[in-house]
Amino acid sequence: MSIYTIEEIKEILPHRHPFLFIDAVDEVIPGERVVARKNVSYNEHLFQGHFPEQAVFPGVLICEAMAQAGGIGILALDEYKGKLAFFGAMEKVRFRGKVVPGDVLRLEVEVKRLRGRAGVAQGHAYVGDDLVAEAEMTFFIGDA
Repeated sequence: MSIYTIEEIKEILPHRHPFLFIDAVDEVIPGERVVARKNVSYNEHLFQGHFPEQAVFPGVLICEAMAQAGGIGILALDEYKGKLAFFGAMEKVRFRGKVVPGDVLRLEVEVKRLRGRAGVAQGHAYVGDDLVAEAEMTFFIGDA
């Protein structure tokens, strides 16, 4: 059971189809931790070209999904409501497995540092119990 529906997610994030990669939020401790889900469907437009013969969800979009999950965790804080979260950097990115249609991507993001309008978060992406990607993300909060 998710704690945020897709409509509630759209109230927090500015992203929309086809670039909204969060389908549900299962846990959130504002400014600290978030657990979200992305249901990977073969019907997504990107699989027409990546790759038609063997569909694989792109690693860069797994990173974007982790960032969007982290954005929900930060923008859920009262002082950041109505703001935008922007990428500053990604470091220590590792891909450890592939994600294919039918998979449910579980995104776990923990905020490591948050000072003023900047911070660092650690993201992990799983399919089942298997870690498929991880990254350290630097972000900045800006006005909408």
